[in-house]
Amino acid sequence: MPSQTPAKAVVLFAHGSRDPLWRKPLEAVAARIAREAPDVAVRCAYLELTEPDLPAVAAELSAAGIEAITVVPMFLGAGKHAREDLPLLVERLRSEHPRIAFSLQPPVGEDARLLDLLARIALE
Repeated sequence: MPSQTPAKAVVLFAHGSRDPLWRKPLEAVAARIAREAPDVAVRCAYLELTEPDLPAVAAELSAAGIEAITVVPMFLGAGKHAREDLPLLVERLRSEHPRIAFSLQPPVGEDARLLDLLARIALE
């Protein structure tokens, strides 16, 4: 009988905002992932100003038996948060949850496919 708990998860990581409407696009991406890959747990996590933060999401996923977490920085630019703060945070999570394989993707803004899409949108 297959397990009800997915073995892996994707965490969409963003900065956060006091404005509750700010998170809607991120949640829309999470909903699309959930539809396309129902065998993958998907969560949103935020650096500041919005809950939940990445440590809380990692703890929740660990308690659910997740074995692998891919953190996707949803930043257009690779600023200090993406270059410095997030890698340190993921290293801390690796120490706190040694049975989980954490992977950290580059910020989405470094993906040529997204840049091409943004250019097409701007030209419409």
